[in-house]
Amino acid sequence: MKVLEFFSGIGGMHFALKGCEFNSDVILAADINPVANEIYKHNFPNVKLLNRNIQSLTPDFLRKLGADTILMSPPCQPFTRNGLKGDMNDPRTQALIHIINILPHLNISRILIENVKGFETSHMRDLVIQSLDNCGFSYQEFLLSPPQIGIPNSRLRYYCLAKKTPFHFQTGPLMHDLPNQISSSLKFQIKDILEAGEHNKYYLPMNILKKYWKVLDICYKDSLRSCCFTKAYGRYTEGTGSVFSQISRKESEKILKELREPNIEEITQEELLASLKIRYFTPLEVGRLQCFPTSFKFPEKITDRQKYMVLGNSINVEVVSNLIKLLL
Repeated sequence: MKVLEFFSGIGGMHFALKGCEFNSDVILAADINPVANEIYKHNFPNVKLLNRNIQSLTPDFLRKLGADTILMSPPCQPFTRNGLKGDMNDPRTQALIHIINILPHLNISRILIENVKGFETSHMRDLVIQSLDNCGFSYQEFLLSPPQIGIPNSRLRYYCLAKKTPFHFQTGPLMHDLPNQISSSLKFQIKDILEAGEHNKYYLPMNILKKYWKVLDICYKDSLRSCCFTKAYGRYTEGTGSVFSQISRKESEKILKELREPNIEEITQEELLASLKIRYFTPLEVGRLQCFPTSFKFPEKITDRQKYMVLGNSINVEVVSNLIKLLL
């Protein structure tokens, strides 16, 4: 395989490809996010990486590279509620539209596309499928989340796999499971991804705890699940991902019950909230939940805020690795 990795981010697709242990070579990666590119280059220093708008890549330039496979995770904001669901009217779809337009002029035989749930009902999806049909690809679409393959972190995503003759998919309706999946038994627990140490800087401030404690999704060492992490994790609290309590589930449930007592005094409330020992998951822990390998590293100057942002925009490596195996 000779691979073009578009919207390459921090290299999630590349790590997924390496996890397949097939003979493959990423001959070009491209993204316009300079922070993500710095992290990508730190992990894959020998890959040709372009910090350019994908719309600037011409068919002639790409064809000369001799690639046969495209892996891509285009911007998801045009298909989300927070992104106002602008679909093809959102200018952030223009790079994907450019790839679709030049696809007939490339010698590509395999494609993997990842995006958010919601893409499957978009006009952009319809354009992609029409182009695949016109170019002689067979395809299969999926909606998958990591818990389906034993990963304790929810991250429901849309995927499309496409092959061109002589390769072939028996194209069918949107699938919600991997074909021939034998077991979804848990591969690891929350306790297995925890970083050693106290991590004092990750503890939630008292003003945040007092405002949001009732809506926090709290994980413990024995937890078998966690919520999807977004790029706003660490800056916003509600709906951006799970948090972790250093104490046991049993101790925590007792404290939470006391906190729900009516007419609780403020000083008592603060003492109880502090005793929960709630912190954010560290960036390394979030990366582990998204199945980035131990070899994955951040450059020293990348801040925690930047780490959370790029991880929130990334993929689950294990899920995509399984899909690449299907693609091959």
